[in-house]
Amino acid sequence: MNIKSLSWIACFYFLTLSFTTAQERPNIILIFADDLAYGDLGVYGATGWTTPHLDQLAADGAKFDQFYVPHAVCSASRAALLTGSYANRIGIHGALDHTATHGLNPKETTIAEMLQGNGYATGMVGKWHLGHLEEFLPTKQGFDRFYGLPYSNDMWPNHPESKNYYPPLPLIEGEKTLAYLEDQSELTTWYAQKSLEFIEQNKDRPFFLYLAHSMPHVPLFVSDKFRGKSEQGLYGDVMMEIDWSVGQIRKKLNDLGLSENTLIIFTSDNGPWLSYGGHSGLQGGLREGKGTSWDGGIRVPAIFTWPGKIPSGVIPNQPAMTIDILPTLAEITSSPLPELPIDGRSIWPLIQGKAIPEYPYYAYYNQNELQAVIYGKWKLVFPHVYRTIPAGSELRNDGLPVKYSYIRMEKEMLFDLSTDPGESKDILSEFPDVVNQLREFAEQAREDMGDHLTQRIGAGTREPGKRKP
Repeated sequence: MNIKSLSWIACFYFLTLSFTTAQERPNIILIFADDLAYGDLGVYGATGWTTPHLDQLAADGAKFDQFYVPHAVCSASRAALLTGSYANRIGIHGALDHTATHGLNPKETTIAEMLQGNGYATGMVGKWHLGHLEEFLPTKQGFDRFYGLPYSNDMWPNHPESKNYYPPLPLIEGEKTLAYLEDQSELTTWYAQKSLEFIEQNKDRPFFLYLAHSMPHVPLFVSDKFRGKSEQGLYGDVMMEIDWSVGQIRKKLNDLGLSENTLIIFTSDNGPWLSYGGHSGLQGGLREGKGTSWDGGIRVPAIFTWPGKIPSGVIPNQPAMTIDILPTLAEITSSPLPELPIDGRSIWPLIQGKAIPEYPYYAYYNQNELQAVIYGKWKLVFPHVYRTIPAGSELRNDGLPVKYSYIRMEKEMLFDLSTDPGESKDILSEFPDVVNQLREFAEQAREDMGDHLTQRIGAGTREPGKRKP
């Protein structure tokens, strides 16, 4: 089966399973945390802090145990989420900073543009990170409103490893800078308030809210109402405040009578930034963290809740990825898919507890390196260089990182993630047919999107947006 036939299957599901009429369009709230790890929620095994609102959200709907981002780094992960495409397909790599002269191409269709064209009010609150120049801001990419930061909250003069490299951190509303932040203690609270305002103002029409928290990415900040509340320390306090914000949103929906017609999705952009020690999250038994294609870097919590449409307590037994969110939302809102090819497929049946055909997913890092392919329970990892915390390192709890070391992986490895989620036992020699199938998928991806590890140039890539002359 090739990539084109897989894309056809995705479109087939969209055409045959679409059911929503214009009068039934649900409100959609997509909450995207930053560096929140697989084990950071109580329902995923967190200790040292509590997340009762997120745990209840999971109990009320579907909780994925094997949900992925395709890129374990900020900008690339966000590009994939909002476009349904691998970020290397659309020319976004790494984490864009204040020097970037490119961003998400306006020719790409975001979730916001797709829903805006279907009569939705669209609002974004939080971290954008897909181009800080005016022509790339959220208001140019389908959002009616924007309040938040143009990039990561550590891209400011107080960065512990790059003092005074970054300019003052702008807080933006629409396309105008409101202030330059010197303290971020109220940031999560401000995001919650702006989210509640958006919901209130659009309660009488379908709306899409994209809440992209800046936390728990370092530097960690928390308001007085949660400072010192967890057993773990500052990271735990931050997690409890994020959880509180989810509770505030659900309360607002209940108060307005909107809960039954609102889909809430909660997930994260990648795994924990392990070099920050006590200021990073919990791997939950997975290998490595942010900045790697091991599961600790790319497997994240994922919760989908929609009362009456998603049964409570669903735990899908197949993998899915953030690129699937756009086509899934297209299906449930009867919105046309983007004109340009995308990579995700609708997983609506899977969210409801049904099986769907298996589908290969790819993990990329650096400048378009295809580092792994995932297919059902199988994961084939290709030779590459990855970062790790050196053995014997004394991790800190003061917001300062330790240095990574780098390991060159010399040969392919195969893992059965159903029995070995920590990727500790290479079983490549035991399953030659599986290996060959995953290699075939990888070759199709290389032909389509390229691969710097094998010096391949793909035929299906597109350019990012370029700065206006």
